Amino acid sequence: MHAVIPFPDLSPEIFSISLFGLTFALRWYALAYIAGILIGWRIALATVSRPHLWPTQTPPMTRDQVEDLLTAVILGIILGGRLGYVLFYQPGYYLQNPLEIPMIWTGGMSFHGGLLGVIVAALWTCRKTNAPVLQTADMLALATPIGLLLGRLANFVNAELWGRPTDVPWAVIFPGQSAQACGQAVGELCARHPSQLYEAALEGLILFIVLVWLASRSAFKAPGTLAGTFMAGYGLSRFIVEFFRQPDAQFVTEGNPLGLALHIGGYGLTMGQILTLPMIAFGLWLIQRAKRHP
Repeated sequence: MHAVIPFPDLSPEIFSISLFGLTFALRWYALAYIAGILIGWRIALATVSRPHLWPTQTPPMTRDQVEDLLTAVILGIILGGRLGYVLFYQPGYYLQNPLEIPMIWTGGMSFHGGLLGVIVAALWTCRKTNAPVLQTADMLALATPIGLLLGRLANFVNAELWGRPTDVPWAVIFPGQSAQACGQAVGELCARHPSQLYEAALEGLILFIVLVWLASRSAFKAPGTLAGTFMAGYGLSRFIVEFFRQPDAQFVTEGNPLGLALHIGGYGLTMGQILTLPMIAFGLWLIQRAKRHP
């Protein structure tokens, strides 16, 4: 067998306590959400506190308005992420089990659904506060990648959303019956791409560095530049990682082992790739628009 990396001894729970016969646990995934939102909030406050970054030396929002936006964004992430997962990935199951739709603690959140929820929340807040939409979008774009980084690291700790089987030297042996079901011979271990770490690097760290670099070069003064770069950058990153990420089980069949949601003549796209194409196109359009109308 090729060299592989055993999964580290990590627990999804940071700690748990029992009160009155009930167990309450703080999980890494929940902490990643909380930390990502708080860090994004601080980044947004830092940008509006620097008037020289913005056109006409005027930030799109006051600090108090950013806090109102934070509340709306949290609701957008939770509601949009859950509804996106229900509609994009398992509509048939939840149509038969509608009472399970609000049960977010059982797992199942979609980034693309969460993004749509954030867009709706931002548009509502901009209309309420009369804030410029594109400048607000640029502020949110800079504030988002760190949360994505933390979320993907939490996915790795949870040993979920792992990659396809592989024999690369950095392949990881993820625990669990599903992760070990590679169709290999009895007694052999299944090693997979740590695709969560690929996403953490591309969607989180590298994208954040690119956005900070653009912001340092007066990108805020061309509204839509940072938002477009985020949309296109995330979409391209996710499109690439989908080649290494194990698709959702409902798309995998005996005749479709790659889990392609759209396939013609042996070629096709996963659901994740299909959902990124509009993001890439819209992001590139925003960048071109910002160049034409600085």
